[in-house]
Amino acid sequence: MNSLESFVSGLITMGFAVAGLFFVSFWRRTRETLFVAFAAAFWLLALNQGLATFVHAPEETQSRIYLIRLLAFLIITGAIVLKNMARGTNGRG
Repeated sequence: MNSLESFVSGLITMGFAVAGLFFVSFWRRTRETLFVAFAAAFWLLALNQGLATFVHAPEETQSRIYLIRLLAFLIITGAIVLKNMARGTNGRG
């Protein structure tokens, strides 16, 4: 991996981490658990990107590091499903 690819990967990692911080700030204002899930997912995506850069993972299909990304997307999906289920049970539709 050349230095430009490493630099861009670092920018992406930083972007994921900053997005996680924004969701924490939203959570502090609203106490909505959906924002905590999004923050955790974005931090997992940052971890995944950073590890993939440092380990020099060849491809997504050949490295277990990318299971972290799967976990992040499962967290997001689960949080959205739980939020929608909660909305349906309190009668506000």
